[in-house]
Amino acid sequence: MKELFSVTGKVIVITGGSGVLGGAIGEHLIQQGAKIVVIGYREESVIAKLKDLARFGSDPLGLAVDCTKEDQLVTARKKIMDRWGRIDVLINGAGGNLPGATIAPTQTIFDCKLDDIQSVIDLNLMGSVVPSLIFGKVMAEQKQGSIINISSMAADRAITRVFGYSLAKAAIDQLTKWMAMEMAHKFGDGIRVNAIAPGFFIGNQNRRLLTEEDGSYTERGKTIINNTPMSRFGDITELNGIVQYLSSDASKFVTGTIIPIDGGFSAFSGV
Repeated sequence: MKELFSVTGKVIVITGGSGVLGGAIGEHLIQQGAKIVVIGYREESVIAKLKDLARFGSDPLGLAVDCTKEDQLVTARKKIMDRWGRIDVLINGAGGNLPGATIAPTQTIFDCKLDDIQSVIDLNLMGSVVPSLIFGKVMAEQKQGSIINISSMAADRAITRVFGYSLAKAAIDQLTKWMAMEMAHKFGDGIRVNAIAPGFFIGNQNRRLLTEEDGSYTERGKTIINNTPMSRFGDITELNGIVQYLSSDASKFVTGTIIPIDGGFSAFSGV
């Protein structure tokens, strides 16, 4: 059973790997014996994450790359292939949001900035499309591999405020299903494409949105908790198990799925 979920020796590329979510996943997988490639936008963040991962006694590869740029990703692919000769898993963790693509309680949709909406869509959608095509080509040649996208609770329902982000994440769900179909039909059953849809996790970006300075919940935080059957926010480490499952042979007949990790939020009607 232990071998079924093993990622030992697998070459796993994590875009957004120097960030909070991708970094935490990378820390878990490197401890499980995976060979980790940390891809981040800022070189200083990549270097800092490599130093952090070095404490686990492994030798990860770090690359500063804009995940929307084909030429930079092609160069990154060559460096990975020169070092390890294969790519087993791609985790598309690059993403983010901008104030101009969100709607404050005192604003309407007409206050959004079109440039910020476009930037959020480019980062969250094209920042997954382009790596999937560049690194997925290696998987097609190998006829083996797993792509894991990051969806959201905002993908299939209208969650207030996060307008641009919601548009991008809804498209991630379609990217996941479309590529799962395409890769299996054209390159065989050894390639899987899935997504995880995290619920609500408190991080630096949303802390003030969900909690007050004294740690109590804001009105938005209370609304989320009231609609989460487990009655709590998630811990980022609770994503590790499903990511390892999708990276391992345990999920070899699983493709085209969007798996919620949300404490029951997506299953609850609110009544």
